[in-house]
Amino acid sequence: MTLTLAQAANAGAGNGFGMFIPMILVFGIFYFLMIRPQQRKEKERQKMIAELRAGKRVIFSGGILGTVTEAKETTFIIEIASGVKIEVSRTAVSEVIEQK
Repeated sequence: MTLTLAQAANAGAGNGFGMFIPMILVFGIFYFLMIRPQQRKEKERQKMIAELRAGKRVIFSGGILGTVTEAKETTFIIEIASGVKIEVSRTAVSEVIEQK
């Protein structure tokens, strides 16, 4: 049995659509296992940064520990030692240290 060119093209078109289903499933799994949790974590981090006020102890991405003394629009003034203050970008905050 031989296929004409048109029949072969139609058979290939049906198989091409079938290849998209596994790709869509892989993307869906990837989204729910990787992308969505990362987005949720970033939202929580943004909320934490927005709620930071003077007096809170924080750790920055560079490993610096300090106490927020002033919160500006895009930066924080941090006291890292007695009388030593630095200005750091809000995006550099890694976490807030709970005071005991």
